[in-house]
Amino acid sequence: MSEPPAAPLTTADGVPLKVSLRRAVRRSKIKALLLVAPLLTFLFIAFLMPLVEMLWRSVDNPEVSTHLSRTVSALEGWNGESLPDEAAFAALAEDLREGQQERNLGLLSSRLNYEKSGMRSTISRTARRVGTLEPPYRESLIEVNDTWGELDTWKLIQREASPYTMSYYLAAVDRQLSPDGEIVKVPEYMQIHATLFWRTLWMSAVITGLTLVLGFPVAFLLANLPMRHSNLLMILVLLPFWTSLLVRTTTWIAILQSQGVLNDVMVALGVVADEARWQMIHNKTGTIIAMTHILLPFMILPLYSVMKTIPPSYMRAARSLGGKPFLSFRRVYLPLTIPGIAAGGILVFILSIGYYITPALVGGQSGRFITNYIAYHMQTSLNWGLAAAIASILLFVVIICYLVFNRLIGVDKVKLG
Repeated sequence: MSEPPAAPLTTADGVPLKVSLRRAVRRSKIKALLLVAPLLTFLFIAFLMPLVEMLWRSVDNPEVSTHLSRTVSALEGWNGESLPDEAAFAALAEDLREGQQERNLGLLSSRLNYEKSGMRSTISRTARRVGTLEPPYRESLIEVNDTWGELDTWKLIQREASPYTMSYYLAAVDRQLSPDGEIVKVPEYMQIHATLFWRTLWMSAVITGLTLVLGFPVAFLLANLPMRHSNLLMILVLLPFWTSLLVRTTTWIAILQSQGVLNDVMVALGVVADEARWQMIHNKTGTIIAMTHILLPFMILPLYSVMKTIPPSYMRAARSLGGKPFLSFRRVYLPLTIPGIAAGGILVFILSIGYYITPALVGGQSGRFITNYIAYHMQTSLNWGLAAAIASILLFVVIICYLVFNRLIGVDKVKLG
């Protein structure tokens, strides 16, 4: 006779054991999700939403389609070879009359003025007199302002009627759309953003290199000195974190200016003449020096955390096998520090690209970064679309640098100890 099948295992409540285990796993997952939910919510509100808003603003273009809706409809069949017919001028007059009554033409005039200089005054002047205009509106509008008789003006309105635009991205790299829709360079006196992007990248690379050259010996001493001395040195490395960034930056202004401490010392030592003092502030030199000092701890700490894990016996073994000190260092010690160099390098470089306060205070005109002009467009020119486009390009540059770094070195080799 065959034995009867064994009864399934159950809990004290009579629930099958497998079901009970599945329920326990589900409850543990829910608890874990609830624990990280506040962090996920914070990241969504404080990071993801502003990022999406920035990307949206860089292409959002509602002004023309919203405030000149009748004009846009009247231009749908226009071929752009000659001025539009009377219906388009009548629609423009009605849109401007309505906008003047509701007092909402400011955004429209600013948006068109970004693309064609003088449009703000053209719209404002026409809106003030539109209530007195009578048909035929074509002659009346051109009499009020000759700009309405220019073909380029109507091509601009037709082109910017789309709710989305790439004009902000073109302006961010010193390009613009011609009246015929071709991408061309802006006038030379307006070409600034591409130069600033390039300056930001190469100065950030120089700052990263200087922090590595200055930070590597300090990290080596931290990792190899006796504990009593290394603790004191570590306090000195961390001391800048206990001081306000603004205070550190203004201190460099006092040190580097023409009548500052460093120039006074150089004159007293006879290194430079009093009438030939060095100009080290409000230029690239001041930005590089101040930012190198400020970002130096971000290079030292990753290097130190990796060097601390390298056993001293490796160098002793290399020396015992006949290796000279420099050769042993280059062939044995230096390759082991690559994870720290990589971590500190990418950290300092990305921080440098996005720095704002220090270049604004000590950089002058030649030492400012692209981030300073993002702030300018946000606070002064109020061209938020262009500011968002510049910031988006900067974000894409950082992502590309990260991908290149991952391709050449590998993120898996980046370690903090």
